[in-house]
Amino acid sequence: MLPENIIFIGVVLNLFFTILYVRSIFKNKTKPNPISWFVWTLAPAVGVFLQIKAGANLSVLGTFMAGFGPFLVLTISLIFKKEAFWKINLLDIVCCSFAIFSLILYIITHKLGISILFAVLADFLAYIPIMIKTYKFPETENTLIFLGGIINNILALLIIKNWEFAIYAFPVYLILANTFEIFLISRKCFRIKETKIS
Repeated sequence: MLPENIIFIGVVLNLFFTILYVRSIFKNKTKPNPISWFVWTLAPAVGVFLQIKAGANLSVLGTFMAGFGPFLVLTISLIFKKEAFWKINLLDIVCCSFAIFSLILYIITHKLGISILFAVLADFLAYIPIMIKTYKFPETENTLIFLGGIINNILALLIIKNWEFAIYAFPVYLILANTFEIFLISRKCFRIKETKIS
């Protein structure tokens, strides 16, 4: 187990990568999906609350940054660059509705283990439209913020003292989701190489 203060390195890196992500929005290189980023702001907020309730230490900062980064992306984009958002379709609305429903189920259950599953499910449902968009148009996304999320949550896992499901579930999910997103985005590099070869 690493010293707790090491999480602040992850927080700073995550914030730095978030700023670079926002910069890529202003350069018209990245087009975030507003509905997904909205739920990505909400779901980790619930996760933070549940982790603190379960007795989490500073490792909760990993999940906090998973919501704070999207909050910055959403807020700054809404204020300064509304036209940068990806077009919203029916799937976005359906996934967002189910995601919010999952968060409501958390309020009803009040059981930490089940609640954290609903928070993770909400986050994942919000990720589905991004996943599809990135698969079809990898050039509309940027790896930076997702890389920051991986580093931040790996550090969060390495400082956990009390290994309860409600504490480690969200960081593990975030590492897996961010890794998969980077894989999908990196396909644009392969596409460029294939185009040059052919």
